[in-house]
Amino acid sequence: NTAGTSSTHVTSSQKKKKGKSEEATVPAGASSADGDLIKKIIAAAFFAGFYGIAPVFYENCNKMAVGLSHPSIMYKAQTNQGNIIIVDDYREAYWWLKKNTPADARILAWWDYGYQIAGIANRTTVADGNTWNHEHIALLARALTHTEKEGHRVSRHLADYILVWGGGGGDDLAKSPHLARIANSVYRDMCPGDPTCRAFGYMDRNGTPSPMMEASMLYKLHSHRLKPGVVADPNRFQHVFDSKYGKVRIFKVLNVSQESKKFVADPANRLCDIEGGWYCRGQYPPGLANVLSKAKTFSQQEDFNKKRNSAKDSDEEEYLKKYFDNMADPQKAKQEAMKKDAIKKAAQYKNIESAETTRMPKTPAKPGKQEWEDTEYTTMIWELISKNDMETLATVLGQNPEGAHVRSADGRGPMWWAYEFKNEAAVRVLLKHGVSFKEKDKDGQTPIDLIQGPIRQVKY
Repeated sequence: NTAGTSSTHVTSSQKKKKGKSEEATVPAGASSADGDLIKKIIAAAFFAGFYGIAPVFYENCNKMAVGLSHPSIMYKAQTNQGNIIIVDDYREAYWWLKKNTPADARILAWWDYGYQIAGIANRTTVADGNTWNHEHIALLARALTHTEKEGHRVSRHLADYILVWGGGGGDDLAKSPHLARIANSVYRDMCPGDPTCRAFGYMDRNGTPSPMMEASMLYKLHSHRLKPGVVADPNRFQHVFDSKYGKVRIFKVLNVSQESKKFVADPANRLCDIEGGWYCRGQYPPGLANVLSKAKTFSQQEDFNKKRNSAKDSDEEEYLKKYFDNMADPQKAKQEAMKKDAIKKAAQYKNIESAETTRMPKTPAKPGKQEWEDTEYTTMIWELISKNDMETLATVLGQNPEGAHVRSADGRGPMWWAYEFKNEAAVRVLLKHGVSFKEKDKDGQTPIDLIQGPIRQVKY
């Protein structure tokens, strides 16, 4: 056994020595040569692939260069009849400003077009692409998206003319909801409690403006005499120019504050960094003091150098948090905005009704003789019922119970709409307010006549 074991050890040892001897016979540079060969193969494959796609890359680069080289204020388009045209509206508008306005005229337009107006029209603009001053851009946005009256109050201290982009597509009205959000970031009275300003915008896919949008200065100027019933106030604005294809409209601001214009132009009212220096900031005219007092300094989220430890900063962080929450759930934010708007309408309707009642002779109203007409209020009630928004409907009717009895021009009212949409919850709400389902519309139909089969709750 001992001999066998010894023999086994010797054999194993010999195998190890033989293996080492065989390893020693491999050339020292073999592995290095193999690595170089692999690298050369990879490099060859890379260059072969590059040369294969090089023509495509070259062609795409040239196409991109051509596209970027074209002047953005002039482009080709196709009409509904298939004709190819050159849309030169923007240059045409800027050239009109240059030829038809005084050299010291100031132009109020959204900042996107500031450099174009300054470069081509050679006129001073209220804002341009240098948008580092967020508060100033917000003031401009406030003027455009606030009511026509309030917008004029601001613009008469800043500008002589207002230029708006129209014609659909990416025009100023399409951008306006974003403008309203910018305005609200500094002037919180624009959309109280809603950083995303959902009350300003389109209400449906048909382009129906919300009441806030419809009342704005921008909407009035953009849609002046283009949409039924929309006319800019002739005591505040004068329509002076429309481009060939309606892409640009220009209005002259009436009753411009000459006192404010002189204040801004006076070098003595500029704040220089050093006496006699070239860097001198302008100041807003005193006429805007009341508006500016409502401003709230906006902290950009990316301002990492700022220490955030005050109550003001906490409020700002809460505002930003609510903004992003609303952006994450836009449908919920929109519903809340619609609810607030509905409640506001109800309050306005109640005030109007109260005023009319005060002016009317104090005689009892005859049943069935109330005025039937289509109004914003009847439209709002119809929408609440059709969309099954019972919470808002209950709130609105709670504020103004008489609203449950309104009738549209066809003689129908909330109870008809509740039966039409088979909305049992709406019927119950209306019954609590004393609305009958036996009344007849102008065609002699009762609410029950509008349905067949049992009424049921409609889910949306």
